[in-house]
Amino acid sequence: MNASRTARERVRAELVSEIKDVARRQLAVDGATGLSLRAVARELGMVSSAIYRYFPSRDELLTALIIEAFNAVGEAVETADAACPRDQYLDRWMTACRAIRTWALAHPHEYALIHGSPVPGYVAPQDTVGPAARDAFVLAGILRDADAAGKLTPRTAGLPPFPASFAEDAERLRETLFAPLPHDVILMSLMAWTSIYGTISFELFGMYNSVIEDPSATFDYNALTQAHLLGLTPGPQ
Repeated sequence: MNASRTARERVRAELVSEIKDVARRQLAVDGATGLSLRAVARELGMVSSAIYRYFPSRDELLTALIIEAFNAVGEAVETADAACPRDQYLDRWMTACRAIRTWALAHPHEYALIHGSPVPGYVAPQDTVGPAARDAFVLAGILRDADAAGKLTPRTAGLPPFPASFAEDAERLRETLFAPLPHDVILMSLMAWTSIYGTISFELFGMYNSVIEDPSATFDYNALTQAHLLGLTPGPQ
């Protein structure tokens, strides 16, 4: 009985993987809004009713693809950071940022799924929150490590004061990501995060076409500028 159940589980896992592979191909052609369980079933040679035993709705299939995409980029960033010496904070930052871009360029349709236009009518469940935060945890961890080593010296001179309305947001973020960094550094980190992903999106979605000839150098400059503003300094040489 156990062997039979294991075999069924293996077959089920293989079919679920095939369904997601076909769905990803659909994303490349029709985008997330065009994803159709019936079309996936048709390509797999299944009757349309059978696929609902694996994914009861299109939204559940979308959620599975979104979680996989978030986990994939998160794993790429974690792996890249882990390969760097712990006390080389600037190198870790640049390596992590480049890992995000490298993954995005290699998986443009999955990137568009998680960072492109929202899918009308789709509401992401709580299950997506943890995977979505994996890359953020890496970047925040670099800042925390640098701060603990006395190697984080934010360049806030001349900048406007952070809005008072951000204080409560900063406290929530401090509890989950940024303890014990001060409010202004937390806000600057969010701005850096937005800028890094914005640069990737501009490149992938064609905003830089006929504007930027070397998007790789532009991305590096932006990531390095954000690190400079945050005050990341190189570790011991």
